[in-house]
Amino acid sequence: MSTFHEKVVYQIYPKSFKDSNGDGVGDLKGIIEKIPYLAELGVDVLWINPFFISPQKDNGYDIANYVEIDPLFGTMEDFEELIVVTKEYKLEVMLDMVLNHTSIEHEWFQKALKGEKKYQDYYILREPKSDGSHPTNWVSKFGGPAWAPFANTGKEYLHLYDVSQADLDWRNPEVREEVFNVVNFWLEKGVKGFRFDVINVIGKDEELLDAEDNIGKSLYTDRPIAHEFIHEMNQKTFGRYSDIMTVGEMSSTTIENGIAYSNPDKQELSMVFSFHHLKVDYLDGEKWSKTSFDFIKLKELLNDWQEGMSYGNGWNALFWNNHDQPRVISRFGDPVNHFEASAKLFAQSIHLLRGTPYIYQGEEIGMTDPEFQEMTDYVDIETHNAYKELKAKNLPHEEIMEIIKSKSRDNSRTPMQWTNEENAGFTSGEPWIKLADNYHQINVEKEQVEGSIFEFYKKLIQLRKEMPVISEGSYRGIMMDHPSVYGYVREYEGEQLLVLNHFYAGSVTLEIPEEFLTKASRYLIGNGKERSLTTNLELGPYETIAFYFEAK
Repeated sequence: MSTFHEKVVYQIYPKSFKDSNGDGVGDLKGIIEKIPYLAELGVDVLWINPFFISPQKDNGYDIANYVEIDPLFGTMEDFEELIVVTKEYKLEVMLDMVLNHTSIEHEWFQKALKGEKKYQDYYILREPKSDGSHPTNWVSKFGGPAWAPFANTGKEYLHLYDVSQADLDWRNPEVREEVFNVVNFWLEKGVKGFRFDVINVIGKDEELLDAEDNIGKSLYTDRPIAHEFIHEMNQKTFGRYSDIMTVGEMSSTTIENGIAYSNPDKQELSMVFSFHHLKVDYLDGEKWSKTSFDFIKLKELLNDWQEGMSYGNGWNALFWNNHDQPRVISRFGDPVNHFEASAKLFAQSIHLLRGTPYIYQGEEIGMTDPEFQEMTDYVDIETHNAYKELKAKNLPHEEIMEIIKSKSRDNSRTPMQWTNEENAGFTSGEPWIKLADNYHQINVEKEQVEGSIFEFYKKLIQLRKEMPVISEGSYRGIMMDHPSVYGYVREYEGEQLLVLNHFYAGSVTLEIPEEFLTKASRYLIGNGKERSLTTNLELGPYETIAFYFEAK
């Protein structure tokens, strides 16, 4: 049995977690200070977003040195102390590895610019077409062409993301050796896990062709060679250890590829993140839009990935929130009228699925989107670009602000709300980004005394460790055509778990299928009142409930 099936991961966005020195930016010492809190929650692994040397054009995902810590976040001594303290508390550290591209300030790119052939071969350089246009018509994920001039050489370099992030040429064995050395460096420091950023786009074809759709996504995403590269990395780095957990962030991937990346027989990764379920509130596929979420589509996507990955022995990373997403309680729930019920519904609906759950900092106390009123409150470059684009479409300012409020990545990047004190106990200085105004009502100190969300997360984490039906069981979706309830069954060696999740306000009465009424069951966990399973079961607003059936 793989131990990571029982584990729960807690994601730390270091910039916003805890500031130890009053400069307004969270740091490694701040994380160390809060280790006892994380141990109390009961999580196993701390995934920490990048804290390496970086010009911070893309919040640290533009790395200029993979093996040095940015002074903004502390020192290597701080990191080594973090490893020691996490071990004391039986926690593990998972690092965020950005290996598809480097910052153009990285030494390799700088040497390439100076004409060193060896380092020019580290990147994807191409001549423009004979008519002077870009080597291909691909579009960068951050908008605009995916190519930029490479100094005055006449060539251009590929950047699938920001112009400051140059894609590495993984076809070059020397590049692979360099990145494998980076992974091994951190393994030797005592790291026990890796989250690999956009890892399914590392496999570009030798010949790069124009895209018929002018975007090019299919020409560099999930190429067969990406699987070969990831397998090789497994064999030469983390795969040499039996206790390392890995997760791949998979941009626009498919279930079929998700299985190939995470089926243990393939020796690639432990699990994958897919994002399809977080696009169900995009109007006509457009992120920067404001529309209510499509619940039927949401549960179909969750169900398809659960059934598909289960069938192929793949493994899902389960999550609602991260540093790039608005907070789910504000997005799909009702934090005003049904605060605790909403927070617990999102916790239980995902934690009882097949896969490894991820908690994003503040989720365990019900942190919400900050509801910023002014564009000057937002820091995120993507948000500011979106404002300009929406303005160019002649949308009124008020309408644009409503869209921005609902979709900005800054929604999840506001400082962690620790106490009722000034700046929520995050910093004694001026925070790098504004806090949500509700930190007087929602903070760790208050939650641990008066609230019940933190305790609910603790219970869910504990159940996963105690019950193989949760950590190992199969999955089957039920009542798939119900307009407001997502139901599913987990099974393991005769045991069963029936989980019913009501995603709306108001109440609903469910007719429970006969198969669950003919055998003894007991209430396991939920956010409403404890009761027995009956033919007609009424669920309240945002209610989630789970019943357990022993093996006969």
